[in-house]
Amino acid sequence: MEFDYVIVGGGSAGCVMAARLAENPRLKICLVEAGGSGRQLAIRMPLGVAGTVPAFPFFRFANWAYETEPQAGLNGRRGYQPRGRCLGGSSAINAMLYTRGHPSDYDGWAARGCTGWGWEDVLPWFRFSERNERGTDAYHGFSGVLQVGDQKQPRSMSKAFIAAAREAGYPLNDDFNGRVQEGVGLYQVTQFFDGKKRGERCSVAAAYLHPRLDWPNLHVITHAHATRILFENSRATGLEFRRNGTNRIVKARAEVILCAGVFGSPQLLKLSGIGPADELSRHGIPVLSNVPQVGENLQDHVDFVMNFRTSSTESVGYGFRGGWRLATEAVKWWRTGEGLCATPAAEAGGFLKSHPELDVPDLQLHFTVGIVDDHSRKFHPGYGYSAHVCVLRPHSRGSVMLGSADAADAPRIDPRFLSDERDALTLIRGAEILQTIMRASTMAPYDKGEIHGQDRMRGAELMDAIRSRADTIYHPVGTCRMGSDAVSVVDPMLRLRGAENVRIVDASVMPSLIGGNTNAPTVMIAEKIAGEMKYNL
Repeated sequence: MEFDYVIVGGGSAGCVMAARLAENPRLKICLVEAGGSGRQLAIRMPLGVAGTVPAFPFFRFANWAYETEPQAGLNGRRGYQPRGRCLGGSSAINAMLYTRGHPSDYDGWAARGCTGWGWEDVLPWFRFSERNERGTDAYHGFSGVLQVGDQKQPRSMSKAFIAAAREAGYPLNDDFNGRVQEGVGLYQVTQFFDGKKRGERCSVAAAYLHPRLDWPNLHVITHAHATRILFENSRATGLEFRRNGTNRIVKARAEVILCAGVFGSPQLLKLSGIGPADELSRHGIPVLSNVPQVGENLQDHVDFVMNFRTSSTESVGYGFRGGWRLATEAVKWWRTGEGLCATPAAEAGGFLKSHPELDVPDLQLHFTVGIVDDHSRKFHPGYGYSAHVCVLRPHSRGSVMLGSADAADAPRIDPRFLSDERDALTLIRGAEILQTIMRASTMAPYDKGEIHGQDRMRGAELMDAIRSRADTIYHPVGTCRMGSDAVSVVDPMLRLRGAENVRIVDASVMPSLIGGNTNAPTVMIAEKIAGEMKYNL
């Protein structure tokens, strides 16, 4: 089989690239995805996040469920790294929160040599992708296909959390993607707000790809695990993948576009002979091009969680009453698109400064209407809620290395959380702020005690709790860094250095982590590159 473009990975970026390039009927597009269709009920139902993120057995189909290397900064624990494994990628299993980061994040990219990626350059592409329920203005669009809506029935405890933060002195913000990011409020979410799918998750596959699957020039291959990029000399000519136990090949006339994600893209490059020469040699992989920075520069938001018990039955809980209520709520959602099953679970939150003299927020809060202990993998009977705080712009840097020369083996993921002491100091300050908010009087009617006693800790005891319980909030980036310098992995058009006809389009190209959830920026990156490619064809 031969195509113009072969796209590796049907996640958020891959879905956008395939759909947008296929708008040109003269092009033949092939999208290769390791997982399935991304249409399952557990994905379409927003509350399915409670099963897909922890990757319970029935939900494992949609999640790679990686683990990290032991983390010295987290008392030697292995962290958990859930990543979407289906069309839609992590947008099919995330909490659907739509945030873009701070404008200064993108101006920082441009200042570091990423020409064309400043805030004024990227804002039009955010607006272009978006169909915002509130309509169009200077910051938002309505003509795009990614539906972004307000939460219809947030729990009263989420509103109480917002009131508690205001009681603690933090301002209300009804649009984290508007003129000002700082403040607390309800998140907007990628959820269908009109039509037959009202109340369903608007994954990037549901928005961009599923409606286009019958296009004659778009060929999608699922359950196909990419094993290596094929080259003639230094020119990419196609892709080898494994499906149903058999190795197969698709040819690419123009480009192979890697959208395999922060872990998958550097892994596939290395398996194909592109990466640090010494690492490739250790695994017996012939070196096509020595690109030392492939897999380096890994950054992620390290997150600390406090979990509280409550007597309020409006939260997600375990037990007979919770099970029966969840069943009735599922029926309600199926019929109306509303109710508890329409919630993303993480309903409220905010962006705060650890110290008032800072120019931009460096902390993000998430408030979740259920107990989230060890990514919800530890069960606690009854009802509860959780409050999170993460470090938005960490100084710690990690890497993604090969586990072996076999593509079926997971990569070795080492975020090196809290390896830079500045991150530890910021997180402990964030935890102190979160404690203050959670002890405000407006939370008192709901509070039946913090499960681990973390709401009363200070100093060294709090730092010990952080090192014992902190982990990712699922925003890894940076392992195929974009830049204008000679050692960057891709140039500002996201073309791979060291080989021809390979482009990387996913969160791995971000040179630095943005101050917010990373799905919307990943969609923006793909929209921008697809648009510029179509213009230059």
